[in-house]
Amino acid sequence: MNESGTGTTATQVEERLRAALAARALSVGPADLRPLPPPTGPALFRRVLVRRAVAGVLVLAAVAALVFLSVRHEPARPAEPARSPHPPIGTPAPVPSPVAPSTPEPSPSARQP
Repeated sequence: MNESGTGTTATQVEERLRAALAARALSVGPADLRPLPPPTGPALFRRVLVRRAVAGVLVLAAVAALVFLSVRHEPARPAEPARSPHPPIGTPAPVPSPVAPSTPEPSPSARQP
């Protein structure tokens, strides 16, 4: 039984692959795993410059938003009603008809002198 647990024998390709991976693993040493030195010179200068530029743009955007929001404190007024583009054509206002003043009549239960 092979190491993978399938119960079959390893083929020639598997053996060669295993040998190549083992040789590569043995070729890596502590010198290869050491961290790289920190960047200096132009690369560091560019990173700092980009960070400052991005920070400046963000500050300007925040100031613009504050100014925009503080200026828009006008009281909201309702919209005026829509008007027709043509003058209104309608029926003239009714003229009241003359009514004769009526004299109050005494009620039958009222006393008569």
